[in-house]
Amino acid sequence: MPSVRRDRADPVPGAGSTRARYRRILRFAAWHLAVTWWFELFLPRIGLGSIAARTRTQRMQGFAQRFRVLAVELGGLMIKVGQFLSSRLDVLPPEITRELEGLQDEVPPVPFPAIRALAEAELGTALDRVFAHVDEVPLAAASLGQAHRGRLLPENAADAGLRDVVVKVQRPGIEAIVDVDLAALRKVGGWLSRVRLVSSRADMPALVEEFAQICREEIDYLHEAANAERFAADFAADDRVAVPGVAWEWSTRRVLTLEDVTAIKVTDTESLLSAGIDPVQVAPVFASVMFEQLFSNGFFHADPHPGNIFVTPGAGSPAGGSWQLTFIDFGMMGQVPPGTRGGLRKLLIAAAERDGKGLVSAISDVGVLAATADRAELERAMTHLFGRFGGMGFAELREVDPREFVEFAVEFGDLVRSLPFQLPENFLLIIRAMSLTSGVCSALDPRFNIWDAVEPYAARLLREERGNIARDVAQQALDAAGLTLGLPKRLDGLLTRIEDGTLSVANPRLERQLARLDRTAHRSASALVFGGLLIAGAVVRPDDVVLGSVLMAVSVLPLLHALWTGRRGL
Repeated sequence: MPSVRRDRADPVPGAGSTRARYRRILRFAAWHLAVTWWFELFLPRIGLGSIAARTRTQRMQGFAQRFRVLAVELGGLMIKVGQFLSSRLDVLPPEITRELEGLQDEVPPVPFPAIRALAEAELGTALDRVFAHVDEVPLAAASLGQAHRGRLLPENAADAGLRDVVVKVQRPGIEAIVDVDLAALRKVGGWLSRVRLVSSRADMPALVEEFAQICREEIDYLHEAANAERFAADFAADDRVAVPGVAWEWSTRRVLTLEDVTAIKVTDTESLLSAGIDPVQVAPVFASVMFEQLFSNGFFHADPHPGNIFVTPGAGSPAGGSWQLTFIDFGMMGQVPPGTRGGLRKLLIAAAERDGKGLVSAISDVGVLAATADRAELERAMTHLFGRFGGMGFAELREVDPREFVEFAVEFGDLVRSLPFQLPENFLLIIRAMSLTSGVCSALDPRFNIWDAVEPYAARLLREERGNIARDVAQQALDAAGLTLGLPKRLDGLLTRIEDGTLSVANPRLERQLARLDRTAHRSASALVFGGLLIAGAVVRPDDVVLGSVLMAVSVLPLLHALWTGRRGL
């Protein structure tokens, strides 16, 4: 067996190592928080902000390097924290993201005897009674577990409908390590919640708990198996996407046996070209599939880094060739609540239409923008941004004169820094998924323009939204018509009861008031029907000129009725 590097963290930490691990994480966090406070908050207050600015790049690089060493030595959730930081290309400087982006590849594997012992204890039998063979060298080693290729025995393969498989096994003692790391992260989150600059942007304890839930779900392999089957059901009718099958008979909370679907890594452009697949055509398909998950299904792969996405030649039929995108590793999945999904759909449509005002409204609906924000000024900034840079891809943005970005930063920098942005719950995974999606697409096509992928998808969403509006308006018109037809009968019945003496009436003016109410009801119902037909016609007309024009013309009839009823009632 080839030699493997042993994880420096204890496989099953005892009380002493647990305390030492906890203290080491807290010491690291406390020191760097103190340094950040000194340079970024204290020095600028006493007029020495230039010192902070001059040393910022060096300090960022030093922090990232030291955190990388800490994460590799400790493993566990420190690797996960580093991965989350490395994907935040939107807010973190490249000095940090570049240093941390390779963390996943540095995780040392657990020796195979320990993996075998854990797997056999979980399955309740020897591995050679289930598998014809299992590779001792891991296919991949991650912070919470590792994967080994294998092949089921013929009789087991017939039962599962699978032959070649990948066996995922948890790292021994990982649950204890996760408990220690979460305790330390909760302490650090409590410290950060006392810093107003941080607490005004995010509820750190809530974010830590969200991260904790994500990690606990990720170490439950039965939960991952259920996620894989749900994801497969969402894309059952979409031949662009493939998902590995699950061998449930040989899967537990700590061991997961899946179909081996290993193919070309999505960002391996040389292998794609050798297989006759154009990477430039893969990028928009991948972006579209991720949009489908986030904005339509509401259930999405939250860890779509290149190691978890394959391109499988000779399957499916997406535009550009016969191949499929094959997703693996469903431990980290996210769900978008219906309300948030509606806000995200509005945001996507506004971005595609370069609508600065609509974009600000959508950001507010999603919960990223606090209610106290100066929306008018932000709308002006977004409109200016779209007017100058909207529609450009990353490669085109790199060609823009840097002075233009400086001018924009000078004009709107203070505004953006002062705005009460906040990070709502359930957003950690959404941000991670979108950041990784952007990175994969840019790796496939350096000139990839996200707008080219957004616009057709946003156009489809807009057509769907129009259809929903038209249906809602039509339903309101029908309800109003039913009210118009039924109200006189109900009023006549009430007047009959009054005349028959079955209803005691103390006010002699009631009959005149009821007659006036009858006219008002007719007038209001006619006005509502007019508005409903007019709006429905305006919404439908861009896609169906004939139907839209008919609806708008017919709306004149209830309008005339409302006006005539109003004049008669004067």
